[in-house]
Amino acid sequence: QVQLAESGGGLVQPGGSLRLSCTASGSDFSINAMGWYRQAPGKERELVAVLRNSGLSNYADSVKGRFTISRDNAKNMVFLQMNSLKPEDTDVYSCYAGGFYWGSDAVYDYWGRGTQVTVSS
Repeated sequence: QVQLAESGGGLVQPGGSLRLSCTASGSDFSINAMGWYRQAPGKERELVAVLRNSGLSNYADSVKGRFTISRDNAKNMVFLQMNSLKPEDTDVYSCYAGGFYWGSDAVYDYWGRGTQVTVSS
């Protein structure tokens, strides 16, 4: 099994910044990608950003130019630097990790509990 531990959420004013962190832990699991999702009430779950082992990244259009994803592969960590935050960014942000176990050909996806980000005056 893989466990994901998130931190860094909080309350920030519009235009402010936050940096989310996530650490993945587990045995015999090879991570191919890590990222961040969010789901606000009344909306479908949205991919915020993902960073593959190859270095390719993808961002939601709504956060391009404001958010930056990065990883520390040696520590199985992923970060999300969020700048110029807007009230619309308010949500629970969940860490994601995808990969496979060395003894299996199946792909597995894991999700963290989430960390609350609130952007308000």
